[in-house]
Order: sequence, then structure tokens, then C-alpha cells
Amino acid sequence: MNLTILSPEKEIFSGDVKSVKVPGSAGQFEMLDNHAPIVSSLKAGEVRVIKANGEKLTFIVDGGFVEMLNNDVSLLVAGVKGN
Repeated sequence: MNLTILSPEKEIFSGDVKSVKVPGSAGQFEMLDNHAPIVSSLKAGEVRVIKANGEKLTFIVDGGFVEMLNNDVSLLVAGVKGN
């Protein structure tokens, strides 16, 4: 599954991942390969990514949106901190 994280200023991350856990506005949820298509707003919180090689990354976001479609995940976020 491919993940792209974008802020208004720049691309934060792009690459193959095993999972993405996000702070949805109705609660935290995780997306894996072949997840059903979804669009959700995000509240401020932690985005946890497990890359295809097993490396774990964490980003703190101030909110935004996520879209999952055909194993492509796009996060449009504001105020990102993390690796």
C-alpha cells in the first residue's frame, strides 16, 4: 500500500507501508492493505506508520483529512511534527 503525507508547505512522506493509524474525527482507526475506500477528517493527534520494511514512524498532526482508495492512502495535514 502506498502512503503520501502532504502539508501545505511540502511533502512529508511518500512510500510503501504496511499500516497507517490515524486520529479520525470520530475516533482512531487503522488502514491495512485492501481497506475499504474511505474519506475522513482528522483531529489533532498521532499518526503511526509502519513502513514496508518494518520501520515505525510517528507524526503529530494538528488535523486534516485522509483518503484511502485502491491501496493508495493520502493524508492532507496541517502542523506536522515528527520523523
